[in-house]
Amino acid sequence: MPSQKQYPAALSNAQVNDFIEHGFIRIDDAFSQEQAAEARAIMWRDIPCREHDPASWRFPVVRLPGYGGEPFRAIANMPILHAAFDQLVGRGRWLPRDGLGTFPVRFPHPDDPGDAGWHVDLSFPGDDCDPNEQSDFSAWRVNVTSRGRALLTLFLFSDVGEDDAPTRIRVSSHMDMARYLEPAGEHGRSHMMLEQMGADRPHALATGKAGTVYICHPFIIHAAQKHRGATPRFMAQPSIGLAEPYRLERPDNAYSPVETAIRRALGKE
Repeated sequence: MPSQKQYPAALSNAQVNDFIEHGFIRIDDAFSQEQAAEARAIMWRDIPCREHDPASWRFPVVRLPGYGGEPFRAIANMPILHAAFDQLVGRGRWLPRDGLGTFPVRFPHPDDPGDAGWHVDLSFPGDDCDPNEQSDFSAWRVNVTSRGRALLTLFLFSDVGEDDAPTRIRVSSHMDMARYLEPAGEHGRSHMMLEQMGADRPHALATGKAGTVYICHPFIIHAAQKHRGATPRFMAQPSIGLAEPYRLERPDNAYSPVETAIRRALGKE
């Protein structure tokens, strides 16, 4: 169910405009260092490595499923985040979460993690995909109205510097993606090769202290990378679902910033 609460604005007009133009915004201190530490302690119990024994860090990445208890539920529903979602998606148009996931925990490791290609997150199953299958998204799709996905979010649960495998972001690449998706209509596209799309655009790194959250347009092109630092990186990348579809034509012109960005990319504004 959509949230019925009304929150004061969390983002300035400049931040909203940055989101439309650049495809993402950063919120510092969206949740507390104490909540992040509590969450990390829970996740360490599920990791086949020892926290204080780097010799046991045998994998470049360990993926943990979603967590629905505390503090994850509280972190997912911080008022500042709900307020930002209201501003970027529209009040009543997005679905609250009862937890967070998945968590790709990245370790300092010489091996390539094997998942560092440029991509957008897919959001709905194609005709050739079992919608109940959650372990293989290879046949899932994305379309020009971002069916099924309101936003991409990146929750930092550890301090992330430039060497700590921060997510790479191609700034304003959501505009390129919108233009690429438009000819495919509602059916959308899958199996996309995006290594070159937006390659000439500036890059940003999703760095910050634990408690930082990046809120991204669902079409932003992004990529993981090898961890070159010293401390494991903990991050959640939950999707925010839609309570109602995005629309690129509204009689009342009540477009959300997500819709405005797509319309601007397509020359509708």
